[in-house]
Amino acid sequence: MYSIVFYSLNCLGQTGLSTQNKKAIALYTEADNYRVRRQFKEAESLLLDAIKKDDQFIEAYLRLGLVYKAQKFYSQALSTFEKGSSYTNDPKKLKAFWFEIGESYFLMGEYQKAQEPLIQYQQNELATIANKQKIESAQRMLNSITFYNEQKQNPSGHRTEPLSDTVNQFLLQYFPVLTADGSQLIFTRRKGNKDTDDEDIMVCDWENNTWSLPKSISPNINSKLNEGTCTITADGRRIIFTSCVGRQGWGSCDLYESVKIGDDWSQPKNLGPRVNSPDWESQPALSADGRVLYFVSDRRGGFGRRDIWYSTKLSNGEWSKAKNAGKEINTVFDEISPFIHVNGNTFFFATNGLDGLGGYDIFKTEKDENGNWQKPINVGMPINNHEDQYALFVASDGVTTYYAHEETDAKGNSVSLLYKTVLSDDVVLASKPLIVKGLVQDAVTKKPLKSSIELIAMKKDSLISFSYSDSIKGTYVLVLPERKEFALIARCPGYMLKSIHLSENDIEHLESKEFNFELVKIEKGKTAVLNNIFFDFNSAVLKQESKSELEKVVAWLKENPSIKIEIGGHTDNIGSTEYNLELSRKRAESVKIYLTNRQIPEYRLVSQGFGSSQPIAPNNTESGQKTNRRIEFRIL
Repeated sequence: MYSIVFYSLNCLGQTGLSTQNKKAIALYTEADNYRVRRQFKEAESLLLDAIKKDDQFIEAYLRLGLVYKAQKFYSQALSTFEKGSSYTNDPKKLKAFWFEIGESYFLMGEYQKAQEPLIQYQQNELATIANKQKIESAQRMLNSITFYNEQKQNPSGHRTEPLSDTVNQFLLQYFPVLTADGSQLIFTRRKGNKDTDDEDIMVCDWENNTWSLPKSISPNINSKLNEGTCTITADGRRIIFTSCVGRQGWGSCDLYESVKIGDDWSQPKNLGPRVNSPDWESQPALSADGRVLYFVSDRRGGFGRRDIWYSTKLSNGEWSKAKNAGKEINTVFDEISPFIHVNGNTFFFATNGLDGLGGYDIFKTEKDENGNWQKPINVGMPINNHEDQYALFVASDGVTTYYAHEETDAKGNSVSLLYKTVLSDDVVLASKPLIVKGLVQDAVTKKPLKSSIELIAMKKDSLISFSYSDSIKGTYVLVLPERKEFALIARCPGYMLKSIHLSENDIEHLESKEFNFELVKIEKGKTAVLNNIFFDFNSAVLKQESKSELEKVVAWLKENPSIKIEIGGHTDNIGSTEYNLELSRKRAESVKIYLTNRQIPEYRLVSQGFGSSQPIAPNNTESGQKTNRRIEFRIL
């Protein structure tokens, strides 16, 4: 929330107190020694005794109200401030009450009631500019009230509801994240019990259209110490989380990584000094493929006290030196809880440095064509309100969000629940990604295989996503951020290369697509079709889109230096036999030339044209003809 500033009344001094009762002054002075140390019960008792000695002791009412306000007992604070202010007409004394009354109403979400006392405070304080920090704080609250009034006139269409009691069974649950396919919900929980008030990471499974009971994610991750604020890759098999005490680290709180193999999580590993620092790091957010990590740190070199930073995964598997996310996101105040959507372009974060509804509000920004972040937009009510909003997770569909809403109960305790929201059209994400998943196994034994899976944008010849299938289960999950033409290529040591091609039309309206790979061992006579090699009509000139797959063939041949291959060109049955034979020969030769130009020895390559003589699909349909127009290679 907006920082609660304890008003010390230094401008009045002890000689300017409204009472002459020495016992009341002594109690008042002693109470402040407890108040500044946040020993509120002792301070309250002494201030009440001071008021008993003089029931018109104005300054004692002010400080007693501050004691209640610091504990979030806003109703008691307001009644105390109002009673104390009733004993004076002096603007110099009243302005302290005006500020505290206005801020108390503001913190309760009573925006209209907060406006008048804040304006009164500002008008009187601006004349002397005695407290510049509080003048700015009052102005920021007034800006928030203006924003609230605008929101009321243009309400969002967000539909919000809490998750079931099955999930929301703890005093505090927060920072929810989901796997890309929505099969698992992971969050941090605190029981709220002073004896066992440690943070743990919990997981729920989506079963029979409901969330299962939460369970500890792993004994290798959770301990008697605090583990919290985590992020997970799209496939749910790599997690980065925060741990502050008990593990070997570089600062007060560090980020750690654990990898899931089968059903078991590995022992966590510190991300090291390129990410962690001697200061505080927390609240990680991974891109879908795990190659970019955003997090919060209070290290030096930022724009404010807490800024959002990022690090990228290098080709050697190490993390790069962290960089600040920049002034479009970070302010001179605090930025927390970053989240990058699986589309790779939409970024959410919370800040108390931009105009909103008070305290921390959640904002959204998108990358422009040059990869720069645009001006952040407040996501509005009801996700944001007068309470602090710390985190928002947007599911793969770009519409459904999960977040924690924190409230203060009647006893002043913080209570938070997990909520689900369906975003309105003005906030919903512009691009809807495609979830690509499947299984990789041996074609003969059906044994699951650990294989690299690469998702490549054909037009840009760029790697979109990269992962490994699970070595025990053989499963994988990848995310295609945009509905563009792509190639999916599986490579496993000792096995033939295998690729899949999917056009924009094939995936235009899909939410997910399953591709299972049955890989064939490298043996003499075995063949593999290159599904992403393209030529123009009646041409043997390789198209630019072929480069990605050809480069994978180059890498595969270099990884297997002892093998020789036959490059076979094939056509459909349209046209004469002689023409098709010559065209297929030229196309096979074009591939051979490309490979030799990439330092593959010519003695390892043989090109051969087969024309339409070896169809693998019926030629009486367009799709069958397309399948027959192919390049494949055979082990010699």
